[in-house]
Amino acid sequence: MRSTAGTVEQALVAPRYLAGAGDPGWVTVPLHRAAGWSYGHDPLMPRVILTSPDQLTQLRIDPDPDDPWWTIRHARNADKPAWTATFDARTPVEIIAAFTDALTDPSPPADTGADPYAPLREAKWDTPHHLYGLASPDGIALVEHLGSTDGDLWLIETAVTQGPTIWRAYVTGSTPAHLITAVTRSLADQTPVARDPSRIPGFARDRMSVSTRRVPAADLASALERRISTLAARHTAPPAAAVTRHVPPPRRTR
Repeated sequence: MRSTAGTVEQALVAPRYLAGAGDPGWVTVPLHRAAGWSYGHDPLMPRVILTSPDQLTQLRIDPDPDDPWWTIRHARNADKPAWTATFDARTPVEIIAAFTDALTDPSPPADTGADPYAPLREAKWDTPHHLYGLASPDGIALVEHLGSTDGDLWLIETAVTQGPTIWRAYVTGSTPAHLITAVTRSLADQTPVARDPSRIPGFARDRMSVSTRRVPAADLASALERRISTLAARHTAPPAAAVTRHVPPPRRTR
């Protein structure tokens, strides 16, 4: 970011699902410092692996152009099934952070009847012609709940009409519904996200809104620390009241 007399230029990008990846540390650093996830280090491999304190959940970042960069896996535990969530390289970190923040919440809501579509409907997403699920008002992002004889999954896809897919995310249907809902709530959030003006992606540039401002460099540098402090404080906060909603069945596929 360009700096002038103690300030830096910052871009605000909307919709957030077109903003590009952002800084992975927005996800990984709070997992380690606020939630106590441990990390392994292999200087010969360009990847990041973080493991939850109970050893049941692992986040893995693999910079592989042919596979999702972000993979979060949770092992089967007692009567709770295993689940997996994957996110492509261009998935904005704010959307992945919504998932991991909900995952590490010490007082999560009850999952009974939770409906991941609800935040999208509230934001006026609708079912597009000849498709299923819900699409954003601009037609760029789509969320579908798909089912088959092998199980069900949630698909999130962003693509400009007549253009290639920008990024995809897959979440298995066994994933706790409040985690999927955290992602759809972040997708529906119309608040712009901050980016370095020199790193705004070129794809779909004509479909996004970008405004720039100058902010104190110290404020920008402390943003991650404030986020860590907020997440760490949850461990001493009183539990929130549980909210239940109905989950519609998935669309059946062959």
